[in-house]
Amino acid sequence: MIQVKYTCSKNPFLKGKVFKWVPLLFFTCMGLSLRAQTPNDALMMRSKNICVLLSYDMGTFDRYWEGSLLRSNETIATVDQNTILPMAAIGFLDDLNFYISLPYIKTDSSEPNGGRFAGARGFQDIGFALKYRAIHQDLGSGKLTALATAGFSTPFTNYLSDYRPYSIGAGAPEFSLRGIVQYQWNNGFYARASLAHLWRGYTEAERDYYYNDGSYYTAWMDVPNAWTYEGVLGKWLLDRSLKLELSYFSLTSTSGDDIRAYNAAQPTNKVESDRVGFSAQYFFKSLKGFGVVAYHNRVVDGRNVPKLSNTGFGITYQFNVIKKQTEATDEQ
Repeated sequence: MIQVKYTCSKNPFLKGKVFKWVPLLFFTCMGLSLRAQTPNDALMMRSKNICVLLSYDMGTFDRYWEGSLLRSNETIATVDQNTILPMAAIGFLDDLNFYISLPYIKTDSSEPNGGRFAGARGFQDIGFALKYRAIHQDLGSGKLTALATAGFSTPFTNYLSDYRPYSIGAGAPEFSLRGIVQYQWNNGFYARASLAHLWRGYTEAERDYYYNDGSYYTAWMDVPNAWTYEGVLGKWLLDRSLKLELSYFSLTSTSGDDIRAYNAAQPTNKVESDRVGFSAQYFFKSLKGFGVVAYHNRVVDGRNVPKLSNTGFGITYQFNVIKKQTEATDEQ
């Protein structure tokens, strides 16, 4: 028996529910993961300081999980994605930082591409976040830090979210709350763990019917909420000029359906993803304020996700706003 669900309204908050509030996970752009100063780490910008990041990320996959089945698909061949990410971290207070980001993503398939599908390109979601450091104190032979991050992102352009696997994003607003705990020993080693919940909204597809364990006669698709977990082991070297990290990241949707055989993925799918990564960040002492970051990540297990590998690098620049303003006044 086919379950039929119908709604006469295209209001994204009224899909068979009385009300669903969808009040950022910053770096879930199909596997993108940065190790600069981000909402997900335990670093903080000092008051009146700004750090800007410009990074380039290259990702690729030729297999994906259809439910729990890992398979290839010659119709899409090998899918490549390239991401340019500008981001800024602003120190409002020593213990309160603000972040803004806007990635530009391009996707396409290698040749031969049996389906002759074109890729997609454009600005994805603009993201905002606030990170607050609640605890930063000596404990035993090191220092304990506890932080909380609240984030929000929403599509910046009217991209097509239901064009998998080429879509550049989920096309839905997202609100996140994240807790972060880190302990750093005096010898430079540290361990960090974080837990976040993502509340996601609805995205509009260019069709009036879809199947999600039942028939839905509407263009609005409910993007499942999710939990994320992350564990990091790191070490500061060269008098805190070099930072190395090993990371494990996991995302699990709280609901959703599986990709059906011989069908494309869609935003309602239940996503599970386990990813491991390595990153390095170096801060130049001879070029005050400048730093570089490089990383590599691999998805090692999943459900309804690509088996993605991605590599990226970027440049950071940190400066003091008050100092710059003072220097500019003196020059005048």
